[in-house]
Amino acid sequence: MKTAARIAWRFLTHAKGQSILISVGIAVGVSVQVFIGSLISGLQIELVDTAIGRNTQVTVSAAKRGETVENYQAVVDQIVETRSDVEDVSPVVDASGFLRNSEGDDFPILLRGFELDRADGIYRLSESLVSGTLPGDGEVIIGKSLAQEAGIVDTVTLATPRGSTREAAVSGIFDLGTAALNDRWVISDLKLAQEVYGYGSGTASSIEMQALDPFLADAIASELKAVLPDTLKVTDWKSQNEQLLSGLNGQSISSLMIQIFVLFSVVLGIASVLAITVLQKSKQLGILKAMGIRNRDASLVFLIEGFLLGIAGAVLGVALGLGLAYSFTKFALNPDGTPVIALFIDGGFILLSAVIAVIAATLASLIPARRSARLDPMEVIRNG
Repeated sequence: MKTAARIAWRFLTHAKGQSILISVGIAVGVSVQVFIGSLISGLQIELVDTAIGRNTQVTVSAAKRGETVENYQAVVDQIVETRSDVEDVSPVVDASGFLRNSEGDDFPILLRGFELDRADGIYRLSESLVSGTLPGDGEVIIGKSLAQEAGIVDTVTLATPRGSTREAAVSGIFDLGTAALNDRWVISDLKLAQEVYGYGSGTASSIEMQALDPFLADAIASELKAVLPDTLKVTDWKSQNEQLLSGLNGQSISSLMIQIFVLFSVVLGIASVLAITVLQKSKQLGILKAMGIRNRDASLVFLIEGFLLGIAGAVLGVALGLGLAYSFTKFALNPDGTPVIALFIDGGFILLSAVIAVIAATLASLIPARRSARLDPMEVIRNG
């Protein structure tokens, strides 16, 4: 083993140009994997975060349209007891209505009443405030677009379709990053929304929650359906976003196909170059075999060469790939100066890419290794 390693190192250092060429070839392959993998992962994370990051991922509501969830706290307790991987389980009261400004103009709204400490974890309301604070007793916050359109300053009147009204102070303005929400949502605590729509203290329109792993939302929904009463239904974001999931799967498959192509190219390139090396070094190998080196050690020479070249190429490729990904986030910018795709570094994926490159380089050296083992030393020296 030591003898084979010394010979392999000598072959590599004596043919520096060739060694550098192979290492750079491996590095290019790894860098493409790291670069594309980082961009696609970053894009997928942004898409998922945009679609569900600030939204409910699993929702429990009444099975019949127009009905409510009674004794919601018992349902919340059962949800938490059934699944420990849900968080921010929040009862919600929401219904359509109107917001009336000081001039008597009415604007259609969706009033949403939350247990704010829990709902803040789902919708990140504190982070979304443009001004003011989260609502307290008898207060609301309204969307930025609605505030501008209605010319709201301090107080508003909340009106239901049945004609009942309730005054509320405006404690803040929010921007949830979605025009439809900023145009229509008015948010209050649970108590105010219950009072506006005549709900009892234990009544909610629905119960919303997030999952520790968003991609397990369908499994969570299935288990909750099995334990909750038939009067309730459970929906999840995956069943309502099939087009998004199809797009994510398509991106993953495209990334995998690119990586397979790059891997095949690397293996083919290394095998070809090392096969030529066997021919170039055949005389030296013949002499070494005549001196007593075993076929096994002759094969190990090229396996070790492939392994060392794989390590060098993987390290260089990871550095190059991360550099390309970082540069992309600095030059590909939105009009507001933020990156088109945020940089995402998946340590596990990068390590896997490097390990695959090393294994591929080692496996690619099997062909020249077997060829070297079959060399006849006397014939090689004679034809030298």
